Amino acid sequence: MFTNTNLAAPIGALALLGTGFLLMMFALAFVYTLAKRKFRANKLVFAGAAVIVSLYLVVLLLFSFTSREQALARGQEKHFCELDCHLAYSILDVTDSKTIGAPPSQATAAGTFRTVTIKTRFDEGTISPNRGNALLYPNSRVVTLVDDQGRKYLPAAEAQRVLEASKLSGSPLNTPLRPSESYTTTFAFDLPADAHNLTLTINEGEWLTHFVIGHENSPLHKQTKFQL
Repeated sequence: MFTNTNLAAPIGALALLGTGFLLMMFALAFVYTLAKRKFRANKLVFAGAAVIVSLYLVVLLLFSFTSREQALARGQEKHFCELDCHLAYSILDVTDSKTIGAPPSQATAAGTFRTVTIKTRFDEGTISPNRGNALLYPNSRVVTLVDDQGRKYLPAAEAQRVLEASKLSGSPLNTPLRPSESYTTTFAFDLPADAHNLTLTINEGEWLTHFVIGHENSPLHKQTKFQL
């Protein structure tokens, strides 16, 4: 299974929360010892907090350095762990065109539109026994194309507006769904003529994920990408 982490997501989340709680306690102790003019104890508290932060960063970078770059072929799924279940993403279709839509509602590319259709599937085989059939509300996602020169491309705003107006964009990636349900989402990217060997990345959008051990958003962590 290809995932967006190389450490079980519940462990990474608990490690971040636990470290955050410890640092909060150290911060309170730091303020208390400073107010009481207990400068020796104050230095010890600061040193303890520095040790906790240093250990966390070491483990964070260790998981990043042991991660692997992976490129998925058409149809292969990348799983995102939502703590008690997985959402699986795959590429269904890729097309090129100069325009999107029909006059008068039409978008014309400066280069070429690369249109990518993504399937989102709630993998019912990954839910916990007691979860039930409740809706899952996905975290935010960031979809990016990257070429062989390292240039990054976000979906073209005008093309997306045309797709949405024409009801061709499908369901937004944050649409809630139940176990075994799925939907498709279409994005259009305006690419220059010299954009070659493209890969697509789907990442979580929450800034806090950059501090989660084993998460692909963490510093220097390798990515699981989709080949186009």
